[in-house]
Amino acid sequence: MENKKKTLREHGVEYTYDERFLPLTQKEMQLKGWEQPDFVYVIGDAYVDHPSFGPAIISRVLEAHGYKVAIISQPDWKDENSIAIYGRPKLAFLVCAGNMDSMVNHYTVSKKRRHTDAYTPGGEMGKRPDYATIVYCNLIRKKYKDAAIVAGGIEASLRRLAHYDYWSNKLKHSILVDAQADIVIYGMGEHAMVEKNAEDLAKADAEENMGEHAIVEIADALQSGIDIKDLSFIHGTVYKARSLEHLYEDYIELPSYDALQEDKLNYARSFKIQYDNTDHITAKILVEKYKDYQYVIQNPPAEPLMEQEMDEVYALPYTKTYHPIYEAQGGIPAISEIKFSLVSNRGCFGGCSFCALTFHQGRTLQTRSHASIIEEAKEMTKDPEFKGYIHDVGGPTANFRQRACKKQEKYGVCANRQCLFPKPCPNLIVDHSDYLKLLRELRSLPKVKKVFIRSGIRFDYLMADKDDTFFRELCKYHVSGQLKVAPEHISDKVLMKLGKPENAVFQAFCKKYKRINEELGLKQYMVPYLMSSHPGSTLKEAVELAEYLRDLGYMPEQVQDFYPTPSTISTCMYYTGVDPRTMEKVYVPNSPHEKAMQRALIQYRNPDNYDLVHEALVKAGRTDLIGFDKNCLIKPRKMKNAANEKKSQYGASNKQSGNRSNVQHKNSAQKQGQNQKQQMNTKNKKSIRNVHKKKQK
Repeated sequence: MENKKKTLREHGVEYTYDERFLPLTQKEMQLKGWEQPDFVYVIGDAYVDHPSFGPAIISRVLEAHGYKVAIISQPDWKDENSIAIYGRPKLAFLVCAGNMDSMVNHYTVSKKRRHTDAYTPGGEMGKRPDYATIVYCNLIRKKYKDAAIVAGGIEASLRRLAHYDYWSNKLKHSILVDAQADIVIYGMGEHAMVEKNAEDLAKADAEENMGEHAIVEIADALQSGIDIKDLSFIHGTVYKARSLEHLYEDYIELPSYDALQEDKLNYARSFKIQYDNTDHITAKILVEKYKDYQYVIQNPPAEPLMEQEMDEVYALPYTKTYHPIYEAQGGIPAISEIKFSLVSNRGCFGGCSFCALTFHQGRTLQTRSHASIIEEAKEMTKDPEFKGYIHDVGGPTANFRQRACKKQEKYGVCANRQCLFPKPCPNLIVDHSDYLKLLRELRSLPKVKKVFIRSGIRFDYLMADKDDTFFRELCKYHVSGQLKVAPEHISDKVLMKLGKPENAVFQAFCKKYKRINEELGLKQYMVPYLMSSHPGSTLKEAVELAEYLRDLGYMPEQVQDFYPTPSTISTCMYYTGVDPRTMEKVYVPNSPHEKAMQRALIQYRNPDNYDLVHEALVKAGRTDLIGFDKNCLIKPRKMKNAANEKKSQYGASNKQSGNRSNVQHKNSAQKQGQNQKQQMNTKNKKSIRNVHKKKQK
């Protein structure tokens, strides 16, 4: 694509516009010679034309199929004219809250407002509203009452049916109901945007054309005059209907919204059905009733992309950076994390309970070819800012490079068992050879000094590999001194609820990691990611985790407190008090104070956490960890305070002596005071030793 540039001025900001970008302003649209866009894409992030950003992928896929897409980034949600800068689009408005759920973007797990937003120019907070998808859609509906509205992105995807909302502590409707959108695309979206009929698919395969199923199905349907309310047949979408008469396939009717409100156990049952219907081969249509005349209907997931299709998506003409209008404001902080990283896969068969990937990307792994990734890496090395370091090669899980088993290709993923949890499935294919080959190819590229892996290694999958070649090369070439892994906890009871392997697997991994590094003559360490307050974790298990950190000699600077985000098994446990997989009761630490205690135990050395740690140890019946023994977590404060009080009393009397006019008397008093202080310290030391002797007895 020819790189044409022109100096423009917008809102007092002068910038050099690169015509490779899609238009972000009306002036930019005019430069392209457009009178009206086919789609107007309203997004909660700044406009970053990089394939790590969902709106960039969807807009480039549409563009590749001949559609005109104009961007409205972070509009003023208090002004309905902010979404009218291009007028009404020919086909539809597209809406995405951004790369993150807007509530996660805005608030910490303790519901405190964050200070920065990495997806906004200069990191400024406050440029998007809470529940951004709902707000943007309603803003559009207010301005253009009968316009077609398609919502997508992770916020809409994970809120597509009734869901628990942690921030309001309420069960909320499907986002379709509150947002007044016509349709929600869930998952990654390309297949929903680029479906193809059988005749076109055969022709495209023969001609080796664009593999994104050649026809942009939603766009094509709207272009042909089909009303968006009649688009009830597209996989990977959710829509509203006034009746179920049009459903000819088998469907499952979930508990109604009223039933969900009446009994939380109904929500647990509903969630289990949803979780079991996330595979494109086995899933059925799901129906959720709201009123006698309103149903929300979820079609089965879209098919995962094949390797050629993935390659084509990532070969689209992205500029790989943010729009130049943001340069004067300091750019977009998020770009620094992904600018020199490579996406090699999508999907994850790890099945962690607290992760929403099953609901969003699915358990079927999708990969790019080596040639596609190598080509992107070569282009990366031409960037003037490239210093020779590829920051990451991976995806949700770095060391997954093929589907979990051969059966998945024909029968889909198993609804009644996980691939890795609680033990690796006998049918699991454990093979790092393809990933190993890819990393070697990347290391051999000119200008590449180091290739790091930062997106996370699934250590239980690595331990299941009988060939240590990848493990050794991981340590030798791809660790920057510290390997970050995510055991999350050390209590098997909690790990069962987390969907993670038992602690023995992690301990074996630690020993092997240490041994391999010693054999290689390397001094490299391990940084474990740990989680507090997950359902199933009582104070007893939280104390066990603190003891593990004590023995490890490691004190994390940051603590990952469990965050109940929409549509995860863990969030369902948090809300209902039961595990939806078994319907068994689960202990849930949901009070802010207990969550604070569990979090403080992980950072027990921090003096600011003393009171919380002390209270937690007393409540857990573990006062044996309060004392002066090497295994104690904290020292008793009462004894310390008593000594301080005696010192204060002596200091006061000494001050009175110091007011005497006779200097000799004052010096004598000070000397006497020093003797008294030494005697007092000696007594204290003896009393401490006596305490330990009594304990030993």
